[in-house]
Parts: sequence; structure tokens; C-alpha cells
Amino acid sequence: MEILAHETWFTDDRPPYDFSFLTERATLLWIAGAVALTLMCRLIATRMAKPEIGLLEPLGSLAPWVPRLLAIHAGVSLLAQAASDTYLAPSLPLPQTTTGSTLALLEGTVGVWLISGWSVRWAAALLVAAGPLGMLQYGVLPIVERMDLLGIGLFLAVLPPGSNHYGSATVRGRMIRLPLFSLRLLVGGSLVVLAVTEKLARPDLALAFLDRYPAFNLLQTWGFPVADLDFVRLAGAVELAFGLLIVSGALPQLAVILAGIPFNATLFFLGSSELIGHLPIYGAMLALLIYGSRAEVAEHVPWLPSMSRA
Repeated sequence: MEILAHETWFTDDRPPYDFSFLTERATLLWIAGAVALTLMCRLIATRMAKPEIGLLEPLGSLAPWVPRLLAIHAGVSLLAQAASDTYLAPSLPLPQTTTGSTLALLEGTVGVWLISGWSVRWAAALLVAAGPLGMLQYGVLPIVERMDLLGIGLFLAVLPPGSNHYGSATVRGRMIRLPLFSLRLLVGGSLVVLAVTEKLARPDLALAFLDRYPAFNLLQTWGFPVADLDFVRLAGAVELAFGLLIVSGALPQLAVILAGIPFNATLFFLGSSELIGHLPIYGAMLALLIYGSRAEVAEHVPWLPSMSRA
């Protein structure tokens, strides 16, 4: 479960980066395995029917409501974090200054606006703008690690609105390509970045987390003699693989189901901060699952700009 936990949310340790660990042969082999798995899934997906799991096709009926569901997921996360005096992520405390108060007001306002469902594109545009504003206070990397939340904002800003300003939006074929690619790129990209910044290039941070929560070394907990440092490599590679799979859009139903197991399991151990912080990722995974289960949309889920002239 440490595989998909955010270490910086649950430990105050901030050790320096160790890029020598990232470039060790064992680490590079795990990274190569994650990349190879993604390419293999992408190749398999081209030869499979879409949706790949026919039993889940009824979920596709929810496709018109995906923008609403995403807005609620992002809005609740923003509102809860504003109430907790954090900005975009549980690890980014708001300063007790005028700047902090302004960011909290922005965060809370956008959260309520998204939940309301009224003229969501404007609220989504503000959410996207919250990223660069946050960089002025926290730096670039901490905000880049939160790309999943900004990805929802970009999706909602790019997707043409439906006639029902408070609810559904009609989704037809190619119109979903660019918004969904933006969502996949930023949500999957956040997992790729975190695999590096919290594990593969910063093993001491992952080890500090395991010192606090030793049971999260699942292999050791299950009785296998796997050292914490070796498990960090494995955890980073798995998080990297999930991120790359989301970016690729390959086999969205299978990818979401497999990723959902560790994502949801951590809730039992890490509580409300994990739920609040991961709500945007849950929403994005739900979107991929629903769109991947709707026959006329599923073929467009893995679209990449270089793949089409359209």
C-alpha cells in the first residue's frame, strides 16, 4: 500500500534527493520494466475489443455526468483543504499571512463553485490558474506534484459545456479526445513525478515513511525477506507504471480496477487526509472507467495527438 501513498503527506521528514539511487542498475531495471509494461499494454489494447470488459458496459450510461462528478471530486477536495489550512495538497500548509488568507479564499471559493455546478468552465479556469499562483508561494515542484487536481480543471475548462448548466454534458466521439488527453496526461503525470520525487530519487523519504508505518512494506509484512530499500524500488516502479498506463489510456477499465485496489486500501490506514488528497485521482479514475465502458467513446480514450491528423 505504500506503493501509492504520498509520503510527504504523512511525515515531516524532508531528506535531500539521492539521484545515485535513481541511476543504480537495480532501479533502472525496475524503471525499464514499468516502461515495457506500458508499451505491452498499449500494444495489447490495439488488438482487443473496446470496452475490454463487456460486463462493465452499463457504467457507460454515466458518461454525460462525468464532468459533474469530476467537478464535485475536485471541489470537495479544495474546500476540505481550505478548511484544513492547506493549499492543493495536505503537505502544503497555508501561511498565516495575507497571502495565505488570499489563497485560502481562492481555494474555498473555487471549491464551492465547482460543487455547485454553475458555469463550471470559469471555476475550472480559476483552478488551473491556482497552480501558477501556488508556485509563487511553494515553488514549482510541489505544485507539479499536484497536477492531478489541475488536470481536472483543464478537462472541465476545455470540454464544451452541455445545455444543462448544473448537470450533464453530452459526449460524442472526437469531442472528448483533447479534454480526456489533458486529464490523462496530468493525472498520470502526477503519479510519474511522485514516483521519482518521493521514492526513486528520494529513497530516504520513503524510508522515513516506512519507519512510521512499517506494515506498508507489504512483502515484509507477508513474511518475505524484502528489505525496505528494495521495496522502495518496487513501490516506485509500480507507481510509475500506473502513471504511464493512465497517460497512455490503454486498457482503461483494467488499469483503473488494478490501480483502485492499492489506492482504496490506504484509506483504512491513513484516514481523512488520504481521502481528501486523493479525491481528484479517484474522480479521474472514475472518469476513465466510465468513458472506457461506453462503446462509442471507449475507442477515443487512448487517443494521443501524434496518432491522428484530426
